[in-house]
Amino acid sequence: MASTITPFRDVNLHASPSHYAFTSPSSPQSPTLVVDRPTGDLRLNDGPLSGAKRISSIAGILGILKLKLDKYIIVITKAQPMGRLRGHMVYKVAGTEFLPMRERPLHDRDEDTYIALVKELLRTSPMYFSYSLDLTNSFQRQSQDAPNIPLWKRADDRFFWNRFIQSDLIDFSLGAHDTSGIRYGPQPGVDPFILPVMFGMLRITPARMKSTSFTFALITRRSRHRAGARYFSRGIDEQGHVSNYNETEQIIILNDATGGMSGFAGGQSMSSGKSGQDLQVYSFVQTRGSVPVFWAEVNNLKYTPSLQVRGVDTAVNAARKHFAEQIRLYGENYLVNLVNQKGREERVKKAYEQMVRTLISSSNETTESDTKSPEKLHSLEPGLKRKEMDRLHYVYFDFHNETKGLKWHRAELLLGRLNDGLAQGGYFRGVESPGSGGQLDIRSVQSSVVRTNCMDCLDRTNVVQSMLGRWAITRQLIDAGVLRTGENANDDREFEDRFRNIWADNADVVSKSYSGTGALKTDFTRTGKRTRAGALQDLRNSIVRYVRNNFLDGPRQDGFDVFLGTYLPSTSMPANIQLFVDRRPLAIQAVPYVFAASLFMILVSTFTRRLPDATTWPIRILVLFWLIVGIYSFQFMLTYGMLYVNWPKLNTPVHGIEGYQDALIKASSDPIIGHWVSSRRHQRGISNARLVFLEEGKTRIE
Repeated sequence: MASTITPFRDVNLHASPSHYAFTSPSSPQSPTLVVDRPTGDLRLNDGPLSGAKRISSIAGILGILKLKLDKYIIVITKAQPMGRLRGHMVYKVAGTEFLPMRERPLHDRDEDTYIALVKELLRTSPMYFSYSLDLTNSFQRQSQDAPNIPLWKRADDRFFWNRFIQSDLIDFSLGAHDTSGIRYGPQPGVDPFILPVMFGMLRITPARMKSTSFTFALITRRSRHRAGARYFSRGIDEQGHVSNYNETEQIIILNDATGGMSGFAGGQSMSSGKSGQDLQVYSFVQTRGSVPVFWAEVNNLKYTPSLQVRGVDTAVNAARKHFAEQIRLYGENYLVNLVNQKGREERVKKAYEQMVRTLISSSNETTESDTKSPEKLHSLEPGLKRKEMDRLHYVYFDFHNETKGLKWHRAELLLGRLNDGLAQGGYFRGVESPGSGGQLDIRSVQSSVVRTNCMDCLDRTNVVQSMLGRWAITRQLIDAGVLRTGENANDDREFEDRFRNIWADNADVVSKSYSGTGALKTDFTRTGKRTRAGALQDLRNSIVRYVRNNFLDGPRQDGFDVFLGTYLPSTSMPANIQLFVDRRPLAIQAVPYVFAASLFMILVSTFTRRLPDATTWPIRILVLFWLIVGIYSFQFMLTYGMLYVNWPKLNTPVHGIEGYQDALIKASSDPIIGHWVSSRRHQRGISNARLVFLEEGKTRIE
């Protein structure tokens, strides 16, 4: 059997004024990867290069990013070990560095902003990689792939987070041409320099149940498609990608002698098991993702944004693409919907149900009700198994009504409804025998998946997914003989505490990546009870979410768009065009400062000490004046809130552009500020000159 091609574990970086060179000291026979400066052309060199000085040892090449004026090689300078799965060491990206192509970098305000946005994204993003284990694929998919092809070719495109910035290396590997037009054939020598990185959450920990020790792991993979911040990325796109899509895999490994941090860290799996026993891998996969229709929540500084839901018919083709991929990858799909059945969320719920009715051949619907809820559970099953979409099974659960009054245990009512489907879908089990060369022998596969969503696919979704994870691990440990029939994994308090905390950590990581704060309701996930302290923490997180989503998420979305290639900086834009300059009318920009000044003057006037015989009426008039100014400024900002939302400046949502323009036109009729506000229709942070290049900044077709 051909040996597996894996990324180099040790890479030396050499630099000179004419090129960067990357070598692997542990593989001296391998060619040197050379990146010419300042063109960025790639080539392989069989011998040592003269004139290049070794400057550091790096963990790997994250990718090559082309911006407005220059190209930058992003290298991983620090990698934090996270543990081992089947003997394969897993790392977290802990530090990166940008290497410019030009020896003397050209400075430009937009260029500096692009770099700052990407650096901040990398600093706050949880990214993981392994030199020998494909973290982008579940164990089930790994066992079904050919092991003798390069690691990057086996990676799941959805979770290959640095796929866009690896494009230069990938194109060179497959056969490309340089800037002079000379075309190269395939260059497989570059494959070991291509390192797939996953964005998400990963925890590996040793665990024990009764007298059996095992490795427990939880991996959540975030899709690179339609990635972004909470209110700037909702619903589905034309390609069938939904927002906040995550695949979560819960893993237990029995007879794993290498589950700790110590021991072998090589490129291949160790001989498995304890004392010659077979190593057994159990895996259970769930997914989450936004409701697959065209909808959006539009920020306007109000705590509850305005909701827009387009007609279901417009999204049918996109939803069919999405579910066709879900069915191809996972089999039967159980669609668990947790949005509210009343109030503003009702429109999203009805749109989802209408979409499912449209996709399946015919529907058999059942509804359960009680005194709390007229629609406690609502199931929509295909009546006939005639086409692909008939593998969709829709289940609505009235989460808020059923768990009202801190009765979170009632969420298990949903488990009773899903029990038959979960039992039929099962889970993955693979066995690695001693001397098998690290190959997993498939004993059972998971043939279905539960796709859970609420409005954000965060807080309610986390509670339900952890509940399903507990069901799965109980079944797996019973089938493995660790537990007896009738026993539950949560009977062991020590393991239950570890299980709850890892799932709560997962909830926080997924939530922070999307909303900017940790998840709500994690006190229930961690302790099994809803507490007053948890409710106060949820209040704090809700306030922070409001601030971040309205005033800080625009640059974060721009960082996603630049790194993932959904916006391509134009190299032909005139130098005097600055994309990130605030082009709102000065009167609009001044209102928040006037409001802050009024608060300051009121506080100073109120708390300044006065002489006993001092006249008070001038101070009262001053306070009254600034009070009127403050109230007017605050009311103006609230009335025309869309003028003060920090919108993304690169790929501004259509509803943001339209809402901003409408608010600006209305503000021009204001009796005080309207005289200084032009009603000319334009977008915040954008000039007419940039519109010429708007199409160039759309999604790159790879």
